[in-house]
Amino acid sequence: MKKNLLMWDESLFRDPDVLEIDYVPEQFEFRDAQMRELAFQIRPGLRGGRPLNTVCKGLPGTGKTTSIKKLFAEIEETTKKLVPVYINCQIDNTKFAIVSQIYKKLSGHLPPSSGTSFKQVFDAVARILIKEDIVLIVTLDDANYLLYENEINKVLYTLLRSHETYEGTRIGVIVIISDMDVDLSRAVDARVASVFRPTEIYFAPYSDAEIREIMKVRVVQGLFPGVLSDELLDLVVRQTTGSGDLRVGIDLLKRATLSAERAARRSIEKEDICGAYEISKYLHLNYTTKTLKDEERLVLKSLAERSSQSHEMNAGDVYREIKESNAIGYTRFYEIVKKMDAMRLINLQYREGKGRTRIITLRYDPEKVLEYLR
Repeated sequence: MKKNLLMWDESLFRDPDVLEIDYVPEQFEFRDAQMRELAFQIRPGLRGGRPLNTVCKGLPGTGKTTSIKKLFAEIEETTKKLVPVYINCQIDNTKFAIVSQIYKKLSGHLPPSSGTSFKQVFDAVARILIKEDIVLIVTLDDANYLLYENEINKVLYTLLRSHETYEGTRIGVIVIISDMDVDLSRAVDARVASVFRPTEIYFAPYSDAEIREIMKVRVVQGLFPGVLSDELLDLVVRQTTGSGDLRVGIDLLKRATLSAERAARRSIEKEDICGAYEISKYLHLNYTTKTLKDEERLVLKSLAERSSQSHEMNAGDVYREIKESNAIGYTRFYEIVKKMDAMRLINLQYREGKGRTRIITLRYDPEKVLEYLR
């Protein structure tokens, strides 16, 4: 009997890093066309020119970030004269924060957190670029967050028109968008549009067969033989395709394996997968709520509490309730509601009647929303 139990010093993981969401695989399948197009866009930078601007667009979990990270790793192995900078706009979503990350990449440390102006930081960035004859390629991942914060025009204007103030600077931008409703050509103003002019590269959702192959490779590389049967791999694939996000499947595999280890089993069982899915399917909710500011969390909490009593909520009624205890103006409240709609936390619809009424419905179980807000 003991031989069938997993010992305390044994593991089902061959390589646990393979089942991390941010892992960049050596074998990256089904995105060859997008990688070739990205390489073409960056090529002028390898020759000392300004890289071509690009928009990578596709639903979450379709390989956009991994494509960029693999390409940036190749650039760093090839040359010191083209410097790639990756920015996660869920975290860094202001002009100052983004330029600070660029400064850190070039200098090795962040600028002082207080007493330093944006102009001082960008002056320092420009001096390094000119002095060391460096070309910069900046990726703004999840740039839709810059739209939600009304920062997209400030950031793109700063980067793409830098050569007008700092002669000799060469900066190209890759914008990653996961909100399919966003149309950047309409979102940017004329001053930005005249210098942005990006090529759009579309990342289509993976097919069922592609998801199965990707997950199979992760299983082979991340788990020991016999840990997951083909039958249960098919179940993982079905749940992944149902969620529409490859990251859910990867997180599900990791959690199911941990569940089997916790039970001291040598293989994953169906109950491990089903239990793990009940957590992994809320991956988007978990990550998104972590990025919210205090007043945004307050509004979402109020919506979740009210949604427990009524599925459909009148935006005006919700605002009046929030206003009684918090100093949020209606304009700011509506900006927050629109942002949450874009972030796929709520649905915001308009209903004609006596005037135009805004109706809010929560996309998730209100109890789960409150749980992730704690």
